Amino acid sequence: MPFSNCRCCNRPFQWAWDEAFDKFGFGDGDGTVQTAVVASVLEDAGYEVTHAGWGLHNDVIESIMLKGVEQIPTSACVGYDDPRRYLPEAIVKLLDHRLGADVELMS
Repeated sequence: MPFSNCRCCNRPFQWAWDEAFDKFGFGDGDGTVQTAVVASVLEDAGYEVTHAGWGLHNDVIESIMLKGVEQIPTSACVGYDDPRRYLPEAIVKLLDHRLGADVELMS
């Protein structure tokens, strides 16, 4: 999982890309949300990504389009379901490769 610096205290913290799809993700309590980082990785790979705030909770990825085709199935309950179970394998592999256990992102 990558490490980033807290925007409030500048201390490093560890996070997982899955949290960008979770209503209660990035629950470190300081407001340092990394959804835009996850979206950027997807966009760099050619996907169109839509994400938005979910009330006072997390900024959640709601849509991933590739060549006009939605990659998040309508059967997925985004915000609650495990994205590793509903996202296409290519997206999971991409995110694991770019934002997996050995990645260090200091921002």
